[in-house]
Amino acid sequence: MARLWQKDYGLDGLMQRFTVRNDYVLDQQLVMSDVFGSTAHAMGLGRIGMLSSEEVSTLRQGLCEIAALSEEGRFQIREEDEDCHTAIEGYLTAKYGDIGKKIHTGRSRNDQVQTALRIWMREAALVLADEAGRWAQGLLDAARRHESVPMPGRTHTQLAMPSSLGLWFSSYAEEVMDSMDQLLFLAGGVLDRCPLGSAASYGVPIPLDREYTASLLGFKGPQHNVLYANNSRGRFESMLLDVAGYLCATAAKMAQDLILFTLPELGYFSLPVELTTGSSIMPQKKNPDGLELVRSRAARVASSSMLVKDITRCLVSGYNRDFQDTKEPLLDGMRTAYDVIAVMARMLSGLVVHEDRLRQGMRKEIYATDKVFDSVAHGGNFRDSYKAVGLDLDSVEEGDADAALKRRTSTGTSGNLGLDDDYALLGQLTGLVTQRLARLQEVYDALVPSGHHAVGLAD
Repeated sequence: MARLWQKDYGLDGLMQRFTVRNDYVLDQQLVMSDVFGSTAHAMGLGRIGMLSSEEVSTLRQGLCEIAALSEEGRFQIREEDEDCHTAIEGYLTAKYGDIGKKIHTGRSRNDQVQTALRIWMREAALVLADEAGRWAQGLLDAARRHESVPMPGRTHTQLAMPSSLGLWFSSYAEEVMDSMDQLLFLAGGVLDRCPLGSAASYGVPIPLDREYTASLLGFKGPQHNVLYANNSRGRFESMLLDVAGYLCATAAKMAQDLILFTLPELGYFSLPVELTTGSSIMPQKKNPDGLELVRSRAARVASSSMLVKDITRCLVSGYNRDFQDTKEPLLDGMRTAYDVIAVMARMLSGLVVHEDRLRQGMRKEIYATDKVFDSVAHGGNFRDSYKAVGLDLDSVEEGDADAALKRRTSTGTSGNLGLDDDYALLGQLTGLVTQRLARLQEVYDALVPSGHHAVGLAD
């Protein structure tokens, strides 16, 4: 099909490559989102009399065909198409003639792209939250199994105070749940407003029912101001990537802990051997390459968000072609984030705990602060007690690790982790994720039957 902006001249070959780049490849990930958006748009045109019921039915049939071809990996987007949006219109026109040419009525490629991306981002936020929930579940289960196992607490990487494996695991679980909460907030907030009908930022002189098409797509309403619908491109992408970046930062921190704590000199844990790699020269090696790549991939996700912000921060209002270059970091960043979380969940499921080595790590100096508080409990003041212990560290004796943990009874400490509360919160979060994903599937099935979905992060 000719380009949607076709003129009476040919485009220079270099400019073709420069402006299209690999969008036609990336857009395979957006075909289903555009099919859903185009179906709702066709139904909206039928509602206001711009299309007959027969034309709407024909277009929906064609879009269902595209959905099936896409699921089978057989829907072709060529470089000359530029993107999936032209390819979809091209298919409809080639098969159904003039009816296919009517699908773009009242729509700019701008709001078409925006709508497809919004559909994709809304579901991607929930899919990532769903995978994060599995990781959090594994962390809480590990915390429960090893709730009272002593573990050296560290500050500045040095020995600090008595801690527990339960505290360590559940600290990461709570951090993951915070990111799940943020993803749900985005999915039910700014990402739940539909840009369809905003056209090229200024609307069109036909009475589009934007509330109707938004409801068909399962959004709580249209994104109200049509110019902001355009100007928000990049803004919402970076918001989503920011939260994905926080989640990956949690993974990177835990990965660093595991790299340190699996050193033979410490030996607190052993990694599942099937998730380690070997050396081309040293036959004994079982390298934590996956964890090392978690660290680097977390940086990649954070960089994706910054790239989107840098592209869009100084643009004049209205559409600018710069927006095109926010698509790749969004799609790559979210897929990378999903893989990072999936790898961490898999790593956790095969992690072997060596309690004996953890207990050996509870060297006597770790009880120095407890000795200060023993003095305070017997009438001493903290400052003088601290000074006395600090000037005579040799007097610190081996402690009872289990007793030291039980003495910590404040909320959230080793002796009072409150794991039941954590499990309850996780249940609420995962319940919301499941409910919203199911609701989206109902919306999709009403538009294009046969169980299609918009996002394939897990594929």
